[in-house]
Amino acid sequence: MGRVFFLDLEGRAYRCVFCQTPLALADHVLSRSFSCSRGRAYLFSKVVNVTLGTQVERLMISGMHTVEDIFCCCCGQIVGWKYIIAHEKSEAYKEGKFVLERWRIVDDVEEELNLDANASSSESDENP
Repeated sequence: MGRVFFLDLEGRAYRCVFCQTPLALADHVLSRSFSCSRGRAYLFSKVVNVTLGTQVERLMISGMHTVEDIFCCCCGQIVGWKYIIAHEKSEAYKEGKFVLERWRIVDDVEEELNLDANASSSESDENP
């Protein structure tokens, strides 16, 4: 296996929930209204720091698609899939796009808000 190169992202990013590796910029979100078996998912035009699995035919809510699972390049966890071929013409816009499952990613902004909230509650506990 070759050396894994890690790309850091400038700007608001979505990261792997398991190891915090940056996977995509918020600017590359095409849709936040996708679904997966465990809940919400986001459609992205571009992702980084992932490896691709083998192509498989998968029946999804929107019909049959040829997809490749995508894995975090650092921890190896599955984080979503890439659409290779949409078998329905109306779904062709998905080809070459990536889906990240929402429960497998964390947003930099949400993380910062949680840290700020924790800091505020800590400060209020110390000062009666």
